[in-house]
Amino acid sequence: MQQICAGLINILMKRILKIFLGILMVVLFFSTFYYLFNKSRKKPVIYQTETAFHSDIIKKTVATGSVIPENEIEIKPQLSGIIDELYVEPGQKIKKGDPIARIRVIPNMSSLNNAENRVNIAKINLKNAEKDFDRNQPLHKQGVISDQEFQTISRNLESAKEELSSAEDNLVIIRDGVSTRSKGSSNTTVRSTITGTVLDVPVEVGFSVIEANNFNAGTTIASVADMNKMIFEGKVDESEVGKLKLGMPILLTLGAIENQTLHATLEYISPKGIEDQGAIQFEIKATVDDMDDVYIRAGYSANADIVLDRRDSVMCISEALIQFENEKPYVEVETTPQVFEKRFVKLGLSDGINVEILDGIDLKSKLKGKPKEEEGAEKPKMPKE
Repeated sequence: MQQICAGLINILMKRILKIFLGILMVVLFFSTFYYLFNKSRKKPVIYQTETAFHSDIIKKTVATGSVIPENEIEIKPQLSGIIDELYVEPGQKIKKGDPIARIRVIPNMSSLNNAENRVNIAKINLKNAEKDFDRNQPLHKQGVISDQEFQTISRNLESAKEELSSAEDNLVIIRDGVSTRSKGSSNTTVRSTITGTVLDVPVEVGFSVIEANNFNAGTTIASVADMNKMIFEGKVDESEVGKLKLGMPILLTLGAIENQTLHATLEYISPKGIEDQGAIQFEIKATVDDMDDVYIRAGYSANADIVLDRRDSVMCISEALIQFENEKPYVEVETTPQVFEKRFVKLGLSDGINVEILDGIDLKSKLKGKPKEEEGAEKPKMPKE
């Protein structure tokens, strides 16, 4: 009897085990199916929303160039020679007429010889005129010669004296560079022709310099500029030059001065383009308006934002929110949470980042933006270079 009971229990346990294993297999199957189904199913995308706002819209084009003095003068000597003294250095402020340098003249031997010969001839002529005058003066008193004839003799004497004085003065100029008659305006002292700041002194004491004339530009002794009048000089591309007009406002950003924007006014647009790195560029110039709070050095690099058009304090949105259907702009407006409808809008001025909205939405409209990132999701890493 015990053996029969043990056999029945064994058979029953085997059946229970089979049933349990079957149930376990079914549960694992459905669990795996459910997991794979949920994993393959796309999660709903949650979008951020944005609203319109008031801002200034400025449409502009950009030109690159530098800020330079409006009036920069190169001071050149009026005679050739050697720099004997220099009175200025870069950065020094000077006035019109202040001395810049003194030149020691190295005379040309041929010109010096001719000048000496002229003096000798003038002396001979003067002696002859004096003898002629002394000989004829008693005769004039005796009435032997007429007044008219004696006046001619007197004029010859005065002319001979003047010729000698002129010849001697010419000799001094050629030999020393200084006129005996006008030492105050000596050509050997080079003076500034304007009031301003010395930008550069490219010569030193002992340098040879050449005078400026019709055949030679001459040696620059110093560059002087009025630093109170600065201009922006730059270039714009041919695709943008047609949009420019004289008098347009310009916003200048200097590379050497951070967080400083200067205002300028467009005053010149070149009528002729030049080729620069394969593109046609047009030169422009603008007068810098406000310089009271900043010191600008000549040659600062600058970027010029030329204001083509602007709207102040208008309703606008990010231009990235705009979509198009048959070339008609529209945005997607939230009607209920995460439910959006298409709404066509009328656009105004754009600066490439924000765009003016003239009609279609208001400041309360919630616009469909970028999808929200999942919490805890890792942002994609940029590949290392």
